[in-house]
Amino acid sequence: MKLRENEDAVSPVIGVILMVAITVILAAVIAAFVFGMGSSVQTTKTVAATATAHANSTGFKMITITYQGGPDAGLVDAVNFTINGSEPMPVNKSAPLIAGSSNTTDGTKGEKDHIVATAHFTDGSSQVILDTYV
Repeated sequence: MKLRENEDAVSPVIGVILMVAITVILAAVIAAFVFGMGSSVQTTKTVAATATAHANSTGFKMITITYQGGPDAGLVDAVNFTINGSEPMPVNKSAPLIAGSSNTTDGTKGEKDHIVATAHFTDGSSQVILDTYV
């Protein structure tokens, strides 16, 4: 007597599993677009600022923050900066904000100062464009 193994059902079962998996993935991708899940992602804008430290004539540390502009400079409403978590100060108090605008203020004697510059854009968004120590 010869026993025969029946393997006829293996291939159709794997095919059905693959088809269900592909259908679930496609449904998830389509649902993401239909319900707007992909539209809330913000694009990063490209603008820059620099910070430099120098001593004034009396030997006190002075910090100069300069707005450098960039490809998205036309979208910038204002640039504010903080030093060591202080109240935000504008880089340029007069409009329009142009590349090369700067603000000089006192630094901390003998310590590195933490400078954070934030750009505010015409679409209502804001983005940190400088986070450094000088």
